[in-house]
Amino acid sequence: MANIITRTADGVVDWFNARAPGFMPVYRKHMSEYYAPKNFNIWYIFGVLSIVVLVNQILTGIFLTMHFKPSAAEAFASVEYIMRDVEWGWLIRYMHSTGASLFFIVVYIHMFRGLMYGSYQKPRELVWILGMLIYLVLMAEAFLGYVLPWGQMSFWGAKVIISLFGAIPVIGNGLTEWIMGDYLPSDATLNRFFALHVIALPLVLLLLVVLHIFALHEVGSNNPDGVEIKKGPKGNRWSPTAPADGVPFHPYYTVKDGFYVGGFLIFAAFIVFFAPAMGGWFLEHDNFTEANKLVTPAHIKPVWYYTPYYAMLRVVPHKLSGVLVMFGAIAILFLVPWLDRAKVKSYRYRGLLSKLLLGVFAICFIWLGKIGAGPGTDPVETIIGRFLTAFYFLFFLTMPIWTRIDKTKPVPDRVTTHD
Repeated sequence: MANIITRTADGVVDWFNARAPGFMPVYRKHMSEYYAPKNFNIWYIFGVLSIVVLVNQILTGIFLTMHFKPSAAEAFASVEYIMRDVEWGWLIRYMHSTGASLFFIVVYIHMFRGLMYGSYQKPRELVWILGMLIYLVLMAEAFLGYVLPWGQMSFWGAKVIISLFGAIPVIGNGLTEWIMGDYLPSDATLNRFFALHVIALPLVLLLLVVLHIFALHEVGSNNPDGVEIKKGPKGNRWSPTAPADGVPFHPYYTVKDGFYVGGFLIFAAFIVFFAPAMGGWFLEHDNFTEANKLVTPAHIKPVWYYTPYYAMLRVVPHKLSGVLVMFGAIAILFLVPWLDRAKVKSYRYRGLLSKLLLGVFAICFIWLGKIGAGPGTDPVETIIGRFLTAFYFLFFLTMPIWTRIDKTKPVPDRVTTHD
């Protein structure tokens, strides 16, 4: 029986290869003959998890669009219809809303791992730039999707965020009206946001993800030691020309990743079934009320993954300056490959100064998120937010100095397996 199955499978593969000969070289290059460093640790799983969440968002989004009505008069009611009357609609909706937050969780950890192990340094600058473009498109995609349920926070959040463009001199007011299609978020706003969220931005996001992976596989993956395995000795049990410190991505890392993906899905299922709103962090309480342009919520704030940047915007007293600071906080991340002048990639072999500053930076970003999620009425929090914002920018602007003067340890010639 086993021989029959094997022969059948081989026959199907041969039939496919004869009619699409270009697929097998691509498969070998990016899977079975792509040699990844053998010392990957748990920090390297979050790139795979982001792809898992992306697939979840696309599949659940397709089913949601079958019942959603992109109309200011019907959008909120259609979401309620999905939740109450569509069979398993509540599950699909919660999988999508939870997936949005989980997407940012894994992406933020993935970015932090890149900072920690210097995954943006030569020759991976393009990989980092493409990753940052993914992050930028993801933020836009999430914002558009956040507006679609047409709850109170969706409406007023859209009004606040879009009105930021009004701070641009001369063209600001016209640009704001052009984006909304009206003087306030309305039917026109919802229709164009739906089109962008469902069609345009997902296509751009998928293209960038493919380019990000292809660019990574061209130069090879970084590792916790920051050792370039392609420059090391050659020859392993699979190929005499392959890096000695590499293992085939498939089946070794696909099996390992499958274990972590399973654990991640269990964690995600727990949230979906037991805490989909996550105490108002994943789904705000105000968004369970239909949008009303005559009633302003007590505290208008974005979803948690925008709150660090929203805090920067809010602690700057001048509107245009606040907008520049907020967008500048994202733009400066694109420059990291050229700001870091360290002689070694990984923080394993950097000095105490680099480790301390990176740790403080992570705390600073989380603290800003907490401030941005608050009401913004505490003057002490405002002062703290200004200090944290200043540190955020100083971390990057002074990076050429402290990465150059910080003491480093010798980097081994071969990859190690210590944690």
